[in-house]
Amino acid sequence: MPPAYVKAYVKRGKTDAADAEAICEAVTRPTMRFVPVKSRDQQAALSLHRVRSLIVKQRTQLVNMARGHLAEFGICIPQGIGNALHLLQQSLDGNSGLDLPEPALAMLQILARQALLAHEQARDIDRQLQALYRTDEIARRLATIPGVGPVGATAFAATVADPAQFKSGRQFAAWLGLTPLQNSSGGKERLGRITKMGDKYLRQLLVAGATALVRQFRIRPDRVPPSFAALLARKPMRVATVAMANKIARIIWALMTRGDAYQANHVPAIAA
Repeated sequence: MPPAYVKAYVKRGKTDAADAEAICEAVTRPTMRFVPVKSRDQQAALSLHRVRSLIVKQRTQLVNMARGHLAEFGICIPQGIGNALHLLQQSLDGNSGLDLPEPALAMLQILARQALLAHEQARDIDRQLQALYRTDEIARRLATIPGVGPVGATAFAATVADPAQFKSGRQFAAWLGLTPLQNSSGGKERLGRITKMGDKYLRQLLVAGATALVRQFRIRPDRVPPSFAALLARKPMRVATVAMANKIARIIWALMTRGDAYQANHVPAIAA
């Protein structure tokens, strides 16, 4: 059970006995939600994603540190992780042409070694995820959705052990924290920002995929689903991006539940 659901049954204090009593009380509730047990293969796949996420964060920190280090000497690195890594590699090769004092150059090379090592480790994990993607039938079907690549597809296939635990795509999107926060009272409904509950990593992957679709729309509008293009036409970019992430989440739930592949021109059936 999610710990947040058990906390409501703790009467007073924080002791092992009180926690055990709360768990026994919560497990008897007919509306209690339980966390499905993941298989060993799913846990192994998730370990790739967790380590990759940490390494990418460390690489970003190292590159930002190098940018700040060079900015102190009036040197600016062009935007983009590729430009930064290229300059750091040149500093190690000795052909960067940077006019730096010897101690400053030595510190830059330390940052360069760490950043390039993290980049190579991240690429190695990406290759493992690609191999996992090719052998996972669910991940291959999810990757057919616009905005979902091999990384996102393998992450959802490993995290969602039983999609049938969600009654609808909206409930699945709410589990990911992509639905509006409700603050309703006295018969008045007030909707705020998204709740940001649930798995932060999966939510980040969806928003990043939706952002990639927005960039693709600016270059090739014909390759973006019409519903997403219409959303971009009437909403601010960031609002539209989050709404697109919500839509992608619902499509993921539908494909995982029904065992289908994505159909670009699919028209939902209308109940009689």
